[in-house]
Amino acid sequence: MLLAIEWGSLAAKTGQFILSFSILVVLHELGHFIPARLFKCRVEKFYLFFNPWFSLWKKQKGETEYGIGWIPFGGYVKISGMIDESMDKEQLQLPPQPYEFRSKPAWQRLIIMLGGVIVNVILAIIIFIGITWVWGEEYVSPKNVKYGLYADSLASKIGIQNGDNIVSIDGNAVENVGNVGPDIILKEAKNLQVMRNGTLITLQIPADFAKNLNKSKLEGFIGLRWPTVVEKVNPDAVITKGQLLPGDTLVGLNEHRFAYYNEFAVVRDRYKDSIVTLTVMRGNDTATLKCFLKNGKVGFAPVSPEKLLGTTVKQYSLFQSVPLGFAKCATTLGNYVTGLKRIFTGKDKASDSLGSVISIGNTFPPVWDWQRFWTLTGIFSIILAFMNVLPIPALDGGHALFTLVEMITGRKPSDKFMEYAQTVGMVLLLGLMAYALGLDFWRLFK
Repeated sequence: MLLAIEWGSLAAKTGQFILSFSILVVLHELGHFIPARLFKCRVEKFYLFFNPWFSLWKKQKGETEYGIGWIPFGGYVKISGMIDESMDKEQLQLPPQPYEFRSKPAWQRLIIMLGGVIVNVILAIIIFIGITWVWGEEYVSPKNVKYGLYADSLASKIGIQNGDNIVSIDGNAVENVGNVGPDIILKEAKNLQVMRNGTLITLQIPADFAKNLNKSKLEGFIGLRWPTVVEKVNPDAVITKGQLLPGDTLVGLNEHRFAYYNEFAVVRDRYKDSIVTLTVMRGNDTATLKCFLKNGKVGFAPVSPEKLLGTTVKQYSLFQSVPLGFAKCATTLGNYVTGLKRIFTGKDKASDSLGSVISIGNTFPPVWDWQRFWTLTGIFSIILAFMNVLPIPALDGGHALFTLVEMITGRKPSDKFMEYAQTVGMVLLLGLMAYALGLDFWRLFK
């Protein structure tokens, strides 16, 4: 099993995840730290990741201990006189001190509690503005789908066929082919319009299709079709006879013939860790070679579909990118809320949608890609902000809710009540995290 792991891809995914997560956590906690210091609260600890029993690194500077923990599930700032995940009850049994959180006015405590959420929202907006300004928007539009799409099992169930081109959803023209699946789920689409052999055909979408599509994580639906053209031969390719050259187009494996990469991938997977005969088109000639499918791979990088098919690229000035950045932030939040709504209304199962750090890490690409990195970081930043503002004890939103109640009623919840609320919240959160982690392990072994 260890030999089957692609360690280079795993390292790239892990590195991107750790960097992204570190940026989000540090800035979120900085959102609490800065207003706490401005309001003259003592901050005892500032940690990236959690550090039960020991720390990977720590340094005392003034009143604050800065450090890095060993459990990568978040981070924290420990503010004196605040009931948090540290559950420091001894300090709370002493008379309140002027530098403690509990001694500050309610409005100051509210700002401190919401500082992390505010920073995450601002960070997401800045990231989306930067992505739009630097990279613009690049996508494959239906006009570029010259070979049509391939229909996997889910697509076949609603009548999509290999070679079809989806041109509109519920009568709305498709601009980006990559958004077809998410749009069907989020907009609960009723029908698709596909171009088939020059004829426009309308296909009805069953009521439970969006649920099944979400459950599959968009797998088993549709994909681009493009020829399998070799861009680069990897140094670890095991060619036992003949040569594989850049520019070759794979058209056969043993007795099987194929035209597109998805067809090649299906055939290739049948001959894992065995020697096979490959047939390639080299210019106008046909050549054959033998190779060993190490871990099921020939050992080459194919020319990407974007290069072969062409893409639509829209560039924006910084001034134009600002409203688009805000819009992308709002759209990301809306999509996430819609996804949660589908879970709570029973349209999707929580077990199909939830995931832990394993699922999050797996969303990063197998090679280092800065555009994808910052896109995912922006998405996770707005999700982190939303999750933290939920009125659940142990989250920022729970503390903020109790503070708002205090500001409205003039009555401050007792320290004992806050301890109980924090304990209940922590049990709920830890239980949810354990459940999500268990689901990920189940998926891995399954």
